[in-house]
Amino acid sequence: MRDPMTQGLAAGWDHIDGSTLQSPRALECDVVIVGSGAGGGTAAEILSQRGLKVVLVEAGPLKTAADFVMQERVAYPDLYQQSAAMRTADGAVAMLQGRCVGGSTTVNWTTSIRTPEPTLAHWRSEFGLDDLTPEVLMPWFEQAEQALNIHPWPVPPNANNQALVDGCQQLGWSYQVIRRNVRGCANLGYCGMGCPINAKQSMLVTTIPAALAAGTTLLSHTEAWQLEHDGEQVARLHCLTRDSQHQRRSVGVTVSARHVVLCGGALHSPALLMRSKAPDPHQRLGQRTFLHPTLLSLARFAEPVAAHAGAPQSIYSDQFLWPDGDGPFGYKLEAAPLHPVLLASKLPGLGQEHHRLMRHFDHLGIALALVRDGFAEDSPGGRVSLDKFGDPVLDYPLSERFWDTARHAFERMTAMQFAAGAEAVMVAQDPAQWWHSAEEAALGIAQLQLAPLQTTVASAHIMGGCTMAATPQQGVVDASGRHHQLRNLSVLDGSVLPTSLGANPQLTLYALARRNAHALADRLLAPSDAAA
Repeated sequence: MRDPMTQGLAAGWDHIDGSTLQSPRALECDVVIVGSGAGGGTAAEILSQRGLKVVLVEAGPLKTAADFVMQERVAYPDLYQQSAAMRTADGAVAMLQGRCVGGSTTVNWTTSIRTPEPTLAHWRSEFGLDDLTPEVLMPWFEQAEQALNIHPWPVPPNANNQALVDGCQQLGWSYQVIRRNVRGCANLGYCGMGCPINAKQSMLVTTIPAALAAGTTLLSHTEAWQLEHDGEQVARLHCLTRDSQHQRRSVGVTVSARHVVLCGGALHSPALLMRSKAPDPHQRLGQRTFLHPTLLSLARFAEPVAAHAGAPQSIYSDQFLWPDGDGPFGYKLEAAPLHPVLLASKLPGLGQEHHRLMRHFDHLGIALALVRDGFAEDSPGGRVSLDKFGDPVLDYPLSERFWDTARHAFERMTAMQFAAGAEAVMVAQDPAQWWHSAEEAALGIAQLQLAPLQTTVASAHIMGGCTMAATPQQGVVDASGRHHQLRNLSVLDGSVLPTSLGANPQLTLYALARRNAHALADRLLAPSDAAA
């Protein structure tokens, strides 16, 4: 197996592991990029290939295919924020986010869906983002899809995803085959632990190697901590290094740059600006931070499902994504892989009760409802703030309308699973309760006491906090990602999204980052250097 990162580093690519530095370092460049995920990796490739000197700063470690051993006990501490145990301020929502070179693209499940047209229309009407039309974004989607080999998954779905097909067919619901960013995929099913054969076309094996080959300097184990600025322009970025156990060290790195690009994600980009006391005259920073709050329904089948094996996600349904009226929020139906720690941490119950549930592991399938948040006045999302250590905390209240949506989604998911042949179904709710028919489930769900911490809610998608909008009164950056006050700072990650998407985010981020990185390069390379 060819590993471009290992081979390139052996050939002399410029990588500095912050955990090994013994004294402070100072670097200079044209552009410093904070974060190496979908936005940062894409921007690094484009800007470096356009001839600009780039420094790419990543708080997490550099791990490659040889480190991906398909074991949760290794993958979660190595590759995820807070060892995949991160939660909102009240503990009610579990959040999964990558923390490694390649960011969440290294550990996501490869689902690649274009931004829904109704989402773009909402952004245009509510946030003045008039240029963000399907026609304008089309070439950027197409470029990303070609570069990352994004195609409909041609292999029959595993049993877990097939249940979604079967249930939708029986009930007359729409469904689609998912497009995945893979090349030579062996259908292993362990995408969330890093691809051990480099089939996943993440930033780790595509844009970041291309950027390094073009002269980019990569800093791993290096956390962007504070921007030095005068209220109008950033002069330099101050970083802290971290050791191999991800503990902060006293050794620092300073990067001076003409332009700063933030791609640390919807928690860490706002946090960096907050720590830096960046201008925020309209109090937009950290506001309108969104999840796809996700609800889980477990189905037990007579035959083994082996939901840990095969492409994690290959089918989705938008049957309930865009409802009419003022009823439940829209939600997307998907499946999810089941691995022991991931499942155990989301199942209700304790002790023997929990043990009995886990004994059904190989016969369990799971359906997800990803709730589309941020499109109504009663779904303002959450707010990022800083804790006493300067780290981001997300306060994310769940409204009554969300709980109405949860009940609606549970009823539909359980009906779908019984239609697919499940012998028993339960939702992730404490106390756990199996139902043995759709009718019994509907009656049981109607009586559930849905509430934070009692009902399992999770999200692998974190968006917003540095909202893009046409005016500074509504957002932190404009449609090109340029900060409304700091003229040499841009944000090119998921924090710019004004709402949740109603779709898995990575392809949206690839397209927006491509568009905006090329526009930034044009400005920086212009003779007048007007956008420095």
